[in-house]
Parts: sequence; C-alpha cells; structure tokens
Amino acid sequence: MTVVHHQSAGGSTGSSAGRTANPYPYALSHLETLESEAVHIFREVAGEFERPVILFSGGKDSIVMLHLALKAFAPAAVPFSLLHVDTGHNFPEVLAYRDRTAAGHGLRLRIASVQDYIDDGRLRERPDGTRNPLQTVPLLDAIAEGKHDAVFGGGRRDEEKARAKERVFSLRDEFGAWDPRRQRPELWALYNGRHAPGEHVRVFPLSNWTELDVWQYIAREGIELPQIYYAHKRDVFARDGMWLAPGEWGGPKDDETTERRQIRYRTVGDMSCTGAVDSDAGTVEQVIAEITTSRITERGATRADDKLSEAAMEDRKREGYF
Repeated sequence: MTVVHHQSAGGSTGSSAGRTANPYPYALSHLETLESEAVHIFREVAGEFERPVILFSGGKDSIVMLHLALKAFAPAAVPFSLLHVDTGHNFPEVLAYRDRTAAGHGLRLRIASVQDYIDDGRLRERPDGTRNPLQTVPLLDAIAEGKHDAVFGGGRRDEEKARAKERVFSLRDEFGAWDPRRQRPELWALYNGRHAPGEHVRVFPLSNWTELDVWQYIAREGIELPQIYYAHKRDVFARDGMWLAPGEWGGPKDDETTERRQIRYRTVGDMSCTGAVDSDAGTVEQVIAEITTSRITERGATRADDKLSEAAMEDRKREGYF
C-alpha cells in the first residue's frame, strides 16, 4: 500500500510532524542568481544584435565573463569573437593566459595594438609613461572596423563611481561617447538595445557582481587564473602609495628603490598604472578571506589612472573608454 503525504499550508508534511519543509525548494543561491542573470544577458544580446564582441584581456573579470558565455551557449560554441586592446605594457603572464585560453576554446581573438598607433604617429607616448588612457582610439577603431553593434565588458558597479552609474546596456553614440543622460531604465530585467546607425551598446553582464562575488564564483567553478592574482615574489618599487613593477614601460626614478616583496595583484591592467598589494594569499580561499576584511576597493587601492581626479574614469568614458 502506497501512502501519499500531502504538503500542508504551513509547509509541514503528515509524516514529519514538527519538521518544516523548505518553503522555497527551487530558490537560487546568491551566486546562482548572478550567474542566471549574466547567462540571460548573453542570450539576450545574441538574439538582439548582429555582431557582438567580447573584450577579453586575461584579467579575472573578463575570464569570469568568458566562462559565463561558454555556459550560456553550451554545448554550442560561443557565437562571439574576442577583442583585446593591448597597450604593449601588459603583464606577460596575463598575455600568455589570454592566448592560451582563446586557442583552447577555439575562439577568434583580435588584438588592437596601442604600439602600432604610436609607431605610425596616430598616438603619442605620454610623459608619465602610462598607456592606459591611449586605449580609447584603438578600441573605437576596432569596434568600427568590426562593425560591432554590442561590446561585452567586465565592468562592475562596485569598482568605481562612474561605473556605478552604468546600466547593463550602455548606449554609446557614433563617437563611442557615453552620456549618462541617455541611460535607459532597466525595470524587470528588460534591456533596450535599440540604437541608431553608427551607435553601439556596451554590455556589462557582471554589473551587479562585487569583487567578493567574482572570487567566490571562481572558487565554486574552479576557474583557473593567471598566477599574478596570487601571492608571489616580485621586484617592485613604491610610488603614489602603490607597489609598481618595473618593465618595458619604465622603472623607478632616482629617489625610488626597488625591493623584492611578496605581493599579489587585485586587478590587472597596464603595468605603469596597476599596483600590487602586500599579500600572503596563495589560494582562492585565502584571497576571499583577504578581500572580506579589506576596506578599500580593488581599483581604489591599485589603479593610478583612477587617482588623477575625482572624475577621471567618467571623463575617459565620455571620450569612448570602457
């Protein structure tokens, strides 16, 4: 004889008096909710735009973004190519990871080189040696040449004040410029990708993620990262409250001294403006513990280009920067 237990209005069953069943048996966890949202965004763009492209630098946020894209379309291939604006001053470990990952997934990777623009006179080196602000022109040219109407980026709202103003779908005009007054409401996860000829949309699947979310997701999914994100020994020198590593971009000034320290990078970009932090965190779990106790955002602590002025990032975004 089969006994069928019926769920009561209070959430308990007839066979387990005093025990309350989960009233939301299909509720998603925090990370599952973020993952579901990002997958939805990728699929929405695939259905609405003609020539999307993913910005992929080999940094942790773009790595997580690519991982989500692979999930969104599995078992089919990702229907987008990859684009990286290479300043020529990127960390070698990150570039090696970039190339290895693109080849491993059979994805087409286009590299827009800032060095090429300097060599032919379209751009000039800056006095401070940093090339991060020089990425805008190669980026906009690559978007125009590829006729890309949607460009995925790994920006998150918790990183910086200007990025906190961004929508998931961020409309850019025919010059690639961002105007906060043209931002569109995104109620009930409804995204408006309408744009005029010559305009395009920047898309941020990780908008609602935090640095801690990213690392917890990396831990959950077992995602490989460049070792630069974990504690290691490196020659560095102090400048503007950061530890910078010498490289092709330059090195310490006469009053600056190089020393070997155990550090790691919270964010990765142009070597000339990306600082390291002292750290003993050699595993994902240790990094998560370290971030949990930190009171400074990753860009606020380690990106010199964001310290130029209160509105440094917003000014660059108005010029077409990501």
